[in-house]
Amino acid sequence: MSGSSINIKNKKAKFEYHLEDEYVAGIQLTGSEIKSIRNNKASIAEAYCVFVEDELFIRNMHIAEYDNASYYNHKPRRDRKLLLNRQELNKLFRKVQTKGNSIVPTHLFINDKGLAKLRIYLASGKKLHDKRHDLKQKDAKREMDRAMKVR
Repeated sequence: MSGSSINIKNKKAKFEYHLEDEYVAGIQLTGSEIKSIRNNKASIAEAYCVFVEDELFIRNMHIAEYDNASYYNHKPRRDRKLLLNRQELNKLFRKVQTKGNSIVPTHLFINDKGLAKLRIYLASGKKLHDKRHDLKQKDAKREMDRAMKVR
């Protein structure tokens, strides 16, 4: 399987947050979990990242149980460790301590080597008026594109 066929996104993240710093993290998975991801049976729509002691974990990420795993199947919403180097973890930890910052997963993919990777962003939450402004810009762009096609 190629990495381009697995494309699991968190579409709400860009609308809900101001995305600042990007990181690509590995995920510590079991065998049945990676097989489910390769079958596109995962969701990061409700997932978020937290620090537990000195390590970063993703919570509430849903990976469906693998049908052929029998007894050795995994729990669908268990915490999964994210693999980053120590400098990146320290930088993220310092920035998350400030009020309003959080770590948001946006994209789950399989890289060229066949490893599951997660694109995460350091993000700050948007206010309601920021969201409205984004919607107005999106509508204006759509109207301009329609006007250009009509000509």
